[in-house]
Amino acid sequence: MKSLPLHAALAALVLATSTSLRARPLVVCTEASPEGFDMVQYTTAVTADAAAETLFNRLVDFKPGTTEVQPGLAERWEISDDGLTYTFHLRRDVKFHTTEWFTPSREFNADDVLWSFRRQLDPRHPWHDKTSIGFPYFESMGFRQLLKNVEKTDEHTVVFTLSQPQAPFLRDLAMAFASIYSAEYGDQLLAAGRTGDLNSKPVGTGPFIFQRYVKDAQVRYKANPDYFRGAPPSESLVFAIASDNNVRLQKLRANECQIALYPKPDDVPAIKRDPMLKVVELEALIIGYIAFNTEHPVLNDVRVRKAIDIAFDRKTHVDQLFGKDNALLAVNPYPPTMIGYNHDNKNPPRDLDKARALLKGAGVAEGTKLTLFTRNGGGMTNPNPRLSAEMLQADLAKIGLKVDIRVMEWAEMLRRAKNGEHDMVSTGWAGDNGDPDNFLTPLLSCEAVKNGENYARWCNEKFDALITQARQVIDPKQREALYNEALAVYDADRPWITMAHPKMFTAMRRNVEGYIISPLTNNNFATTSVK
Repeated sequence: MKSLPLHAALAALVLATSTSLRARPLVVCTEASPEGFDMVQYTTAVTADAAAETLFNRLVDFKPGTTEVQPGLAERWEISDDGLTYTFHLRRDVKFHTTEWFTPSREFNADDVLWSFRRQLDPRHPWHDKTSIGFPYFESMGFRQLLKNVEKTDEHTVVFTLSQPQAPFLRDLAMAFASIYSAEYGDQLLAAGRTGDLNSKPVGTGPFIFQRYVKDAQVRYKANPDYFRGAPPSESLVFAIASDNNVRLQKLRANECQIALYPKPDDVPAIKRDPMLKVVELEALIIGYIAFNTEHPVLNDVRVRKAIDIAFDRKTHVDQLFGKDNALLAVNPYPPTMIGYNHDNKNPPRDLDKARALLKGAGVAEGTKLTLFTRNGGGMTNPNPRLSAEMLQADLAKIGLKVDIRVMEWAEMLRRAKNGEHDMVSTGWAGDNGDPDNFLTPLLSCEAVKNGENYARWCNEKFDALITQARQVIDPKQREALYNEALAVYDADRPWITMAHPKMFTAMRRNVEGYIISPLTNNNFATTSVK
């Protein structure tokens, strides 16, 4: 082999080294497996991170780190004076992903927007029945009744007509369920009889291109060189799945991942002291709660729900799970930074004697058993599910109730809870758009009972009417009054044990740059790199 001159050899070495550094993947240790990649079927944050934030875009987006709406696939829009018509002017020169299973023949246009929304809206759409679980977010938020029509006026203009004004509509369109799919890819899969591939071989316009997924192990992506906001600085992205927060932290310290999501709050001080690590934190829009299945015998009596609530040692529970000053005791279903928060609602003082009296009045026999579903690994709304379940079990034993703890994998727990198999389920919610409606409608509305997202299966007509009216009112003061009244109804009926509004923590190596923590708790790595 002919030897290279010294300067040429050095140049080749520098090129090889720089290429090697650029090709190094960004590895993120995350807490659970995504349920799939057809985002409209799912509501969990882990699935949104793996699909909506990596693979897809929406007409509008949230400005990173805020709840402020900015242009996305629509570069501008107009709203009619009556609030019923939204006209979106679409961005040009946006490309869908080219993969081993799909090569687009055209760029993004209005047909893709129509396909994405009409699929969820129109029972006659050929893809409407291609999901066994329906479209939980679209349905629970009443979009089927809200959207009167979605049509195009040309290849780059789409008009949404609403049946009534909707205060959070623009913010709703920035949420994961409003992701835009390729109509061409959908037509191709339908013609080939491979509709299931939409969930396992996704195609979008987002910053990363899907490569492969091994359940409970990892998801791999490569950077999208044609991304309309510019190619991500990391040439590849890996989600390394580890349900145990201790394992995630070990991997971070060993540099097996450069970012570890949702460390335990009591590990945060040690992470901050580590010279190779750093932590970013935020008071995000989060609620951790335990939902009572109000359709089940015993728990369909408000006296029983109140008895359990006042037997629950809320402060000790939250301090043990999150540590002092890392979480706010929850009273209402959403944090106090949002409009309409009812400051008159208070958590009742712990009172075991009163709890026993309430159970006796409801005719509940001592030794009555209730099941509690909880997950097998910790996350931001509950960093130690097993400890949390055992503490509740001990609290309720003091008033004569037995708790049968059922620990299961996250997706399995949600599936069974949606089917109503639980008596109680320990879960949580992270706000998607900064509006109270995003907590109340998906989690507590009568419509959300139908698709199981309302784990309490609680349908209160007065509450439902108030939150429906609040969605349709534009004036902030009127909305605030309506939410205030709705929360008073919630408080009187107690469908949940509200636990905590925890801080959100993300741990990372010190050489990670460009990560922006979001109050909406979504994790987008389009601007993140390893220095």
